[in-house]
Amino acid sequence: MSMLCAGLVAVGGVLTGCSEDPDAGTNGVGKLPPKQIQSKTLKAAEAADSVRLSGKVVVSGRTYELDMRLKDDGGSGSVTTKGSTFWLLRVGTHLYLKADAAFWAHDENADDGESAGAAADKLDGKYVKVPQGDPAYKQLSGFTDKDVLLDGLLTLHGTLGKGDRGTADGTRTIEVTGDKGAGGTLAVSLEGTPYPLLLERAGNAGTLELSEWGKDFKLEEPTEKQMVDYGKQLPTS
Repeated sequence: MSMLCAGLVAVGGVLTGCSEDPDAGTNGVGKLPPKQIQSKTLKAAEAADSVRLSGKVVVSGRTYELDMRLKDDGGSGSVTTKGSTFWLLRVGTHLYLKADAAFWAHDENADDGESAGAAADKLDGKYVKVPQGDPAYKQLSGFTDKDVLLDGLLTLHGTLGKGDRGTADGTRTIEVTGDKGAGGTLAVSLEGTPYPLLLERAGNAGTLELSEWGKDFKLEEPTEKQMVDYGKQLPTS
């Protein structure tokens, strides 16, 4: 309590404004039980037209570093794993993969009649269209699917609780935890729409920032000059 408030109370004054309300000026979700906070933030995420998702996730012991911009009809961005980076672009059902020569040089499916180096040089920095029937399509398209990624990533495990108040990129937040953090921790915005802003996955399986909620971006098919025909099954690793 401030010295001014303390003095006023001492002389019999009653000022509700003197109490420090941590939810003053917020969207009010900090006052709710954790299940209701989780429900509101999941609905907000589902209703948003777009989001940027960046950070690291660990899946089956393998670490992926993501920087993806996603919306309902597609997405674009980069994925880095095992020191190799590739770029993905999905417009509707059309999925494209782009990588540098180093990525393609490790392709075990390279034709016997063409050196791996020559094939890699041809593919370097070019988009390759991934056929929907290719085994790689399902794996790679998952990185560009807003609903699939959010449904899989925003799930907290165990008994829900409320954690600390803090900030994420300057925005005030309230944490929702699963099993006191062992089942994951989600920082929810206390300002404006209660979007999820920061996720610490259960089992040290990565930390992700979620930003640019509702910020539109263009998704355009690559031009012919930006593409090259791969001509065979794409690598799935």
